Amino acid sequence: MIDIKLLREQPDLVRAAIANKKFSTDINAVLELDSVRRSKITEAEQARAAQKAANKEMAALAKGSPEFLAKVKEMRGIAEQAKALELAAKEADEKFQDAFLTIPNLPDPSVPIGKSEEENVVASTWGDAEAAFPHALPHFDIPWFESRIDFARGVKTAGAGFPFYVGEMARLVRALVNYFLDEAAKHGYEEVLPPIVVNAESATATGQLPDKEGQMYVDVNEGLYLIPTAEVPVTNFYRDEILEADQMPVYRCAYTPCFRREAGSWGAHVRGLNRLHQFDKVELVKWTSAETSMEELEKLRQNVEDTLQKLELPYRVLRMCTGDIGFPHAKQYDIEVFAAGQQRWLEVSSCSNFTDFQARRAGIRYRGPDGKPQTVHTLNGSGLAVPRVLAAILENHRQADGRVKIPECLQYWMRQEYIGDKS
Repeated sequence: MIDIKLLREQPDLVRAAIANKKFSTDINAVLELDSVRRSKITEAEQARAAQKAANKEMAALAKGSPEFLAKVKEMRGIAEQAKALELAAKEADEKFQDAFLTIPNLPDPSVPIGKSEEENVVASTWGDAEAAFPHALPHFDIPWFESRIDFARGVKTAGAGFPFYVGEMARLVRALVNYFLDEAAKHGYEEVLPPIVVNAESATATGQLPDKEGQMYVDVNEGLYLIPTAEVPVTNFYRDEILEADQMPVYRCAYTPCFRREAGSWGAHVRGLNRLHQFDKVELVKWTSAETSMEELEKLRQNVEDTLQKLELPYRVLRMCTGDIGFPHAKQYDIEVFAAGQQRWLEVSSCSNFTDFQARRAGIRYRGPDGKPQTVHTLNGSGLAVPRVLAAILENHRQADGRVKIPECLQYWMRQEYIGDKS
């Protein structure tokens, strides 16, 4: 959530900032609920103060005296009034909090202003997307593809978007995950293995709720959500905790399967590995100070680029515009690989700075040099997501004989140079 002081003192700034994002919030209604809440809290506090004063007066009276008995009767009335006012204050606070949570994070001033993905800015490129890929095919059209990634049996078992990876393709997925984790370790990220379900409090802390309810799988019996990304459980690792200054910054990485409903997705652009309901991903997460978070975002982006370059896949980095960054994001880069068979760019990583938005919701702070708790800044990036990286490898590294050459950085785990059948 944003700083409540900023909302109260500069509401026009908040209105203008969120107007540049694709979200809308009735700021006047939120401010009115805040005013009512503060008034109700003041009334409840005054009633409790009056109750304490009456208690003190009663203690000075002789027990059983007419004055004492009269004060007891008065106390009952004061206590009932105080209880009613506290309940009203609680209800007003809940209404305010519900409304306050609908305000998105404000975009950083360095984010390009734009309405949609067409106005994202190409920040940099690597590799030659114009190079000749004479043997490239869309990965889903490679003759042996369906014998290695079985969508039909996945549909039978679970539904669309849940494929089986078979034999050497299963080992290639595992090789990618191992490679991503090793690269993250080289960049200083400590590995954790988190839960793949979270409660509503955790999903609210990172901004999935209330925003992406329709994209998450939920266990209604337990009130648990299958994670859309390891960002959610890993960020909540320090929820309601205070870090010491010498711990900062904290770098963590995690491999998990991820689950996204992607309801309503259809068409050629989501064929094959382009969009799945379950996929594997390694996530990078940082907790930093406010002073260093933008610098740490650039380091995070470079960590992801370093990992991608060794796979020999051309890519581009997009600086996302205000109309295309997410609900909790202050600044975001998307990294897209070029898939030569499809002749299109596929997003494989999103690197984001959430500033203090998630940390305020999660209650994550650190002690500054003066010993006073300060809100941390949180960042995360995909380092990397498997399916589209795999799609680009299959398309770009396809050989004349129909097989696919495994990038050298993966051969340590694969123990083979090629996968697939010869034509």
